Amino acid sequence: MTQPPHDEPTARSQEELREQVEQTRHELGDTVQALADRADVKTRAREKAVAVREQAGAKAQEWSGQARTKAAHMAHTVEEKLPEPVKQKGAAAAQGAKEKAAQAEQVWQDKAPRQMRDHRAALLAGAGAVLVAALLIRRRGNR
Repeated sequence: MTQPPHDEPTARSQEELREQVEQTRHELGDTVQALADRADVKTRAREKAVAVREQAGAKAQEWSGQARTKAAHMAHTVEEKLPEPVKQKGAAAAQGAKEKAAQAEQVWQDKAPRQMRDHRAALLAGAGAVLVAALLIRRRGNR
């Protein structure tokens, strides 16, 4: 808001003066509201938390997909190079891991908050793939 010099008239009539006062009130109200919004730390923090949570969820899904793809490729590469007895032991270990994963999923269902359960399939698949790959690599190193 700029103000005219004091020696110049600001309004030609009372009606113009009223309009200017009303406009100034409106501008002042907008300014006060903007300042109040900036000062409302709790709301700003909540909005930021929501944005961060959404961004983290998107990143987690992206990483989960990448991890699954990489783990599958790695497992396939390792599987091609393993001798048959090791493959059989690996299959048995994988079956045991699947059973443990099913038990872990049941515990997860019983105890995890609802928001976290929404991504459980991706998390379990990634963890299972990493576990199988680790077991296969470990067995190959023990030969």
